[in-house]
Amino acid sequence: MLYRSITERIEQFFEKEKKAALMVTGARQVGKTYCIREYAKQHFKYVIEINFLEMPQAVALFENATGSDDILMRISALTDIPMEKDRTMIFFDEVQECREIVTAIKFLVEEGSYRYILSGSLLGVELKDIRSVPVGYMSIYEMFPMDFFEFCKANRVSEKVLDKLKNCFEEKIPVDDLIHDRMMDLFRLYLIVGGMPAAVQRYLDTNNLNEVMQVQKGIIQLYKKDIARYDPEHKLYLEEIFQLIPSELNSKNKRFILKNLNENFKFSRYEHSFIWLKEAGVALPVYCVQEPQVPLLLSKATNLFKLFLSDVGLLAAMYADGLQIRILNKENNINFGSVYENAVAQELCAHGFEVYYFNNKKQGELDFVIEFEGEALPLEVKSGKDYTKHRALNHVLESPNYHIQNAIVFCNENIEVKDQIFYCPIYMAGFLEKRTVPEDYIYTLDLSVLQD
Repeated sequence: MLYRSITERIEQFFEKEKKAALMVTGARQVGKTYCIREYAKQHFKYVIEINFLEMPQAVALFENATGSDDILMRISALTDIPMEKDRTMIFFDEVQECREIVTAIKFLVEEGSYRYILSGSLLGVELKDIRSVPVGYMSIYEMFPMDFFEFCKANRVSEKVLDKLKNCFEEKIPVDDLIHDRMMDLFRLYLIVGGMPAAVQRYLDTNNLNEVMQVQKGIIQLYKKDIARYDPEHKLYLEEIFQLIPSELNSKNKRFILKNLNENFKFSRYEHSFIWLKEAGVALPVYCVQEPQVPLLLSKATNLFKLFLSDVGLLAAMYADGLQIRILNKENNINFGSVYENAVAQELCAHGFEVYYFNNKKQGELDFVIEFEGEALPLEVKSGKDYTKHRALNHVLESPNYHIQNAIVFCNENIEVKDQIFYCPIYMAGFLEKRTVPEDYIYTLDLSVLQD
């Protein structure tokens, strides 16, 4: 069984929330259904699963339901599994095929006899048209491909080693050289295998990268079918955009250039296509900011962006020049920048960051900028030996306009700190975590002076 961190989040949700449902969203093949099934089997005596894609008759059954009693009666007609109060989990899967059930979940939660969990793909696309999302009755968690540390655990890297690595990151002390070298080898493997659970499992079962690639190509074809099925009007543009992602990332500035699709393209006309790819979980757009200052959102330029794939292994599979072997051979004569950046973008998004980049004619371009602990944090990604050369980063750090105190350069080398720059192994990108407010954040204001 592959370890997925979202399993712990699901457990915590149902322990804390007694009167709410949970929806798990995410791209196809990221492992949503598997994780939900495993959680449900371990925590409930009875599990009822209704898959609206495999059971189209269930869609019609829910269309005209009048309330919770009516819906529960219809569920009982679909299954012979007992429905025992407080001991039954009802799992609605592929709910993009039956949007009515998302609206109706409020009434089922209010009725209170059972617990509910929902899942589906393309929900970012499909749920926009729902009349009433049940705010307060349903939480939404987004699931991503396996991040690098989940991949490490799948390859039996011990918790002791991962804890030691995290301590090195936090204290900014070098990693043992042997451990560092092996972690770099594992990271290069991750660039090829990626985080799609089926691809990871195939590698663990066979160690055959050709078989892994066949799994990845199958997922890519599935995404193309989704494009054709769910957006037939724009499917030609969508598929061409999807196909262009690897070559655009391999270009000099990695920015997506519309004229590579068509000289007459205007972003306003085809913005829908890029949003579709993002909402479907297929691609990760990283927008340009005009100033590396918080809040970054205020200077976001919506028509300037880099477009990454949601999974770095799928990106590697779309390159047709034997990239996998060249990565494993550590060849120095090619630029791995696109796959390195994709891995970092994917890691940051999976950990909840809004990711941007900065580009200025005078100062140059920063690979990424995020908001971290209330400040703008520039991030550079270096795949070669010249990792200490970063003109744009130097300019930004020296600028009196930005007041940036620190920056991180992710590279192949061990940990080192020079002035304001933290040089950090690329495999540690996942240790950047958003600071969250504690669950019990109690604050009492003394208003006695106003109350006398």
